[in-house]
Amino acid sequence: MRTTDFPQVRSLRLFESMSESNFETLMQAAYLQTFPSQLELIHEGDPADFLYIVIEGCVELYARSNGRESTMGMVRPIGTFILAAVLKDAVYLMSARTCQKSKILLIPSENVREAFEKDEAFARSIVLELASCYRGVVKEHKDIKLRTAVERLANRLLRYHADQGGNGSLELPYDKRTIASLLGMTPENLSRAFNTLKPYGVEVDGAVVKLSDLKPLETLAKPNPLIDERDA
Repeated sequence: MRTTDFPQVRSLRLFESMSESNFETLMQAAYLQTFPSQLELIHEGDPADFLYIVIEGCVELYARSNGRESTMGMVRPIGTFILAAVLKDAVYLMSARTCQKSKILLIPSENVREAFEKDEAFARSIVLELASCYRGVVKEHKDIKLRTAVERLANRLLRYHADQGGNGSLELPYDKRTIASLLGMTPENLSRAFNTLKPYGVEVDGAVVKLSDLKPLETLAKPNPLIDERDA
């Protein structure tokens, strides 16, 4: 595979400081594949054979235990998963499936570990990437531990609203079952939380949510940069 085929991969923070020759070698070991929707890509407990990079589409990370299932995160272009397991040569702690038709770049784990050993800039980028992932996990944990279900939903709506231009309405990026799982809620609790937010100017029509008055919603949500800023 030529590195010029996917310049967006080169622009990833993970690879942007890597030497051109080492990046070229890594990409030559990689291959691109298109997967249909709802295909399981990896299963928790299996060995980490590849580092995955989502080029197009969307991938859901999820976990199961004792008959329960929960969405752990969503990966959109251009995003990677699951780096820690690849570096440790360990098993996956999460499963992953496509949410829609997706184009994914697969890099063999052994090639990633080899590049980590010989390219210092790549190694530093990996440390920074893992540090960012850890901080993201801490923020998600704080969100669930320190906020009620209604507060979590309010803050998530404010985030989606800002991401989509802040024009008073937004479209939910995932189905309500997935959003409920991301927020640590059941679908029934999510429905009740939406009803609780009606007096705060939140109107739901299918996947479209209108926010008629942001001030009371923000007063309820109390956004906190130590929880809500994704890149801090």
